[in-house]
Amino acid sequence: MQPPHKALIIVDVQNDFCKDGALEVPDADAIVPLINHLMVKFRTVVATIDYHPVDHCSFASSHPGSQVGDIIDLDGVQQQLWPDHCIGESYGCELHGNLLNDPITTFIVKGINPAVDSYSAFRDNADTSDTGLADWLTSRGVTDVVIVGLALEYCVKYTALDAVSAGFDTTVLVEATRAVNVNPGDDVSAIEEMRQVGIRIGSPADYL
Repeated sequence: MQPPHKALIIVDVQNDFCKDGALEVPDADAIVPLINHLMVKFRTVVATIDYHPVDHCSFASSHPGSQVGDIIDLDGVQQQLWPDHCIGESYGCELHGNLLNDPITTFIVKGINPAVDSYSAFRDNADTSDTGLADWLTSRGVTDVVIVGLALEYCVKYTALDAVSAGFDTTVLVEATRAVNVNPGDDVSAIEEMRQVGIRIGSPADYL
């Protein structure tokens, strides 16, 4: 029996989510050295990039009268409103400068459609299109995915949920993530939600 082929998925470790970024996730920079150590242990490494047009639907600025933090309905999908972030070709959209690039096998770009947000690395929030990641992983013989990055209760969580739905044995290394925690305890709730569907909450030490 062949051993499992494990892929590392690095979610949105971009300047706008790190120190002094437009949508800074507290202590985000601290995970970069750990992710660098992890990625050289995997033969398949995926890095996702949040990439938005200037008028993206997730921006509070795109909805006159709305504020950052508001939740609105977009064609039946609940949308949290954020500051303008990860605008295509901007510095904020680039991967963190200290993140290694050479071990990355492929990049998945998401969030390009101005009309729908895309938390997951696999599909958009309205489930109207997918990134092709599941098929790409399967074509490489990947059976297991290990997920790290930003932010725990949004893009990391939804990537993990979709990975399970796509049939991958899924682990999230919480120590190599950070949470926004718009509401106190959002990170704890996200971990519990993932556990309930069979996602393993692992330790980076298991892979180093």
